[in-house]
Amino acid sequence: MADAREWPGVHAIRPLLDGEPVQGHWFDRTQEYAARRRGEEFDRLRYATPYTVTLSPLPCWEDLPPEILKKRIAEIVEEIDSEAAARREMTAVPPLGADKIRRQNPHERPLRTKKSPAPLFLAVTKRVREDLLSAYYAFVAAFREAAEKLKAGERGALFPAGSFPPALPFVDG
Repeated sequence: MADAREWPGVHAIRPLLDGEPVQGHWFDRTQEYAARRRGEEFDRLRYATPYTVTLSPLPCWEDLPPEILKKRIAEIVEEIDSEAAARREMTAVPPLGADKIRRQNPHERPLRTKKSPAPLFLAVTKRVREDLLSAYYAFVAAFREAAEKLKAGERGALFPAGSFPPALPFVDG
């Protein structure tokens, strides 16, 4: 399954590019539960409501004519497909295919997982992440310095913008 359009599951490529409707069912599990409690036998879709989902363009693209919108979406899909093909070529790992993916247990844990802590900031580049970290550390240092001054009795201690000074101890009058 080298082409994203081949994916048999739910996705937005065919609806966005071909106008194919997105249809599904909402299952009322409360009604199903009540029916089971009553001992009622029921069809799988007895307590289901069919829905058709209408996809809207991204707000930044809502003013684009439909043909340009489809062209942009097609370009993004093509870019994703070509990046995946390049990665497969580099790693020599073929795509699994829809049948193999369907046979997988969705609740099974992977054999190996990445065990790294989540970053403090998600950023576009390493440089931006480093800038955010240094700004954060400077904020924390300024806050701690002001908190120490306040603790020492200096009521005019200046706290960094966007922070909340710690509460002063209660003094009974």
